[in-house]
Amino acid sequence: MVIDRGTPQGAPVPRLTQVGPELAEILLSRAVVNRRLDWGQVDFLTDSIIRGEWQLTHQGIALDGPLDTGCLLDGQHRLNAIIKAGVSVWIYVFEGLQESAFPVLDTGKRRSGVDTLSSTGEKYLPLLHSTIRHVLLFKDMPDSSWSGSRARIANGRILAAYTEDSDMYREAVATGRSLSKHLFASQTGAAVGYFVTNEAAPAAKVASWIKGLTSGANLEVGDPRLTLTKVPHVKGRGRKRRYTMREQVAIYIKAWNAWVQDEKIENLRFRKTEKMPMPIEVKFDR
Repeated sequence: MVIDRGTPQGAPVPRLTQVGPELAEILLSRAVVNRRLDWGQVDFLTDSIIRGEWQLTHQGIALDGPLDTGCLLDGQHRLNAIIKAGVSVWIYVFEGLQESAFPVLDTGKRRSGVDTLSSTGEKYLPLLHSTIRHVLLFKDMPDSSWSGSRARIANGRILAAYTEDSDMYREAVATGRSLSKHLFASQTGAAVGYFVTNEAAPAAKVASWIKGLTSGANLEVGDPRLTLTKVPHVKGRGRKRRYTMREQVAIYIKAWNAWVQDEKIENLRFRKTEKMPMPIEVKFDR
């Protein structure tokens, strides 16, 4: 295989640059074409910057000339996020990109969260990704909607969460697949409920909880485990629809909390205006 190590004529020159809000505004004022902005994407990038999760990659800003005079061809979302965050970040600025390249910018397929987790060798990757994402949403924004642009989680954060607690996430996925056969909740809803309650209790307590949900043997009326297994699917117009993921997790936790406190409960529901219940912590037996 022959590799041409020469530089093609007219190739853009990358320059690693620290871009702050002031420079971002200057570059945006020199935009050749003002694309319609996806403000959800801007908010997503802004949150990444504010959280300190911004990653330096090959993706950056493209100009048709040098930094001090070139017109902006690509990078509007990143620059608007820098302005909105009010924070400077390191980013590659490509100088001298041919304007004829504009139509093919950003036409590639984005890497999904599932793609990011593929290197882990885990099974059930869509379920694993969904579980991690919703556990993070539970911790970050329990009382807000878990859909829409504000609910996006960066792929790097998904992978970092998995790496930090891979055994527990693997266990949650397996348990969610099993529990969903006995509950109204989806595999993800059951996995997230299991994960967040398991964090609050010793293994023996959790094992007793799971056994009651899966077998139902010798459970009295009013036992929260029995009540949870009796929660019906919500019926829509001519077909069944599931509760939202936030509703599923909330109802699971409500049942858990009642069980931990030895309370009898015969009905479980969660109104959208309610705050997310937090799992009651169970002290470890000594």
